[in-house]
Amino acid sequence: MRSLLPLSLILGACGGAVTPTDDAFLSEVAAQTKGVTDMRTDRQPWCLPDGFQRLLPCASSGDACGTGLVCVAPSGAAGTGWCVPAQAPTRCSRGGSGSAPTTCPAGTSCRGVPGTGGGAGAGGNAGAGGGNAGAGGGNAGAGGGNAGAGGGNAGAGGGNAGGGNAGAGGGNAGAGGGNAGAGGAGASGIWHPVPGTSWQWQLSGTLDTSLAVQAYDIDLFETSAQTIAGLHAQGRRVICYFSAGSYEPGRPDSSRFPAATLGNELDGWPGERWLDTRAQAVRDLMIARLDLATQKACDGVEPDNVDGYANQNGLGLTAANQLDYNRFLATSAHARGLSVGLKNDLGQVRDLVSAFDWALNEQCFQYDECDSLRPFIDAGKAVFEVEYGTQSLAASVCPRANALGFDTLIKRLELDAFRIACR
Repeated sequence: MRSLLPLSLILGACGGAVTPTDDAFLSEVAAQTKGVTDMRTDRQPWCLPDGFQRLLPCASSGDACGTGLVCVAPSGAAGTGWCVPAQAPTRCSRGGSGSAPTTCPAGTSCRGVPGTGGGAGAGGNAGAGGGNAGAGGGNAGAGGGNAGAGGGNAGAGGGNAGGGNAGAGGGNAGAGGGNAGAGGAGASGIWHPVPGTSWQWQLSGTLDTSLAVQAYDIDLFETSAQTIAGLHAQGRRVICYFSAGSYEPGRPDSSRFPAATLGNELDGWPGERWLDTRAQAVRDLMIARLDLATQKACDGVEPDNVDGYANQNGLGLTAANQLDYNRFLATSAHARGLSVGLKNDLGQVRDLVSAFDWALNEQCFQYDECDSLRPFIDAGKAVFEVEYGTQSLAASVCPRANALGFDTLIKRLELDAFRIACR
């Protein structure tokens, strides 16, 4: 599950010509575009005009924006407005979990709201604009600077030789030294992957354990301790995936979630529902999942769906609730010697980068959001990133991913064994 850029990014890129209040601007846009503001608050995909590739500023409400778009500015204000879809957008699904992707009307495609760019003052949001040459150039240096960070961690990995995980799985003893480039364990014995860590993410199909990668990200429930031990014997680190923010029917512990903790269904994922992460019952079940990860000797965990506050969750979750819960997950994982990654939740990266050991993101290039992940790279922490598509996508994505210092894969939506690595 992925999320989109916060609405504040739209309002903050007006370049000073207009400084509308949130309520006034939203009311105007809602009135003129029949609910387009919902796209910014629930973060779900919509059938959007093909010409709506970036949220661009326009001079006034009379300005021409292009086919299928209209210029909207706050009432009674002269200056910058925004080019938004002229017609009421409709919800759609990109597919997954057995559901078929939506067929959008001609001239539109199913995707999230793009970022801002192109106007005065938007240059400060380098990643949001996506097209700012200076931002790209600056990132190249950031990627290069991480080489030294990786080297520094290599020594830590060799020195610890996976010792912190020796009790959890003896096969890890050689993993730290053998995969120095993957990052090492700190004084706590927790694995800290650095930029340049090769990896595979497979959550469906028969697991292909033959890849010469430094880390595997696999399903906590579906993968046996024996399989994990086999990967360790090959010198691989193992990340164990579970959903921390949603109820999934069919999981071994699904019946233990109280009905009162279940919220709205996740768009595009039939039967999966948002969880009230404030509830102690939910947190207790997540502790049990982390304990299972320890029992199976996972090196790290990937808690998914940790951005419920940014979606129509039906539970009234707030940004503050989300920060509290995500920090709870990180602290609980670390208490068990587990490395933990921040999944998506781009709006809270700066608040959470110090609490998490790495990041995993889906489709930041597709949605012009990659700049939000730079704090992890700046901290010498790996950014595992995925774009969904085929081999042909690599030519356009990989040069940008490598310049940013990301470890990007091209995968299919079903997250089977198919994998194109950018480096």
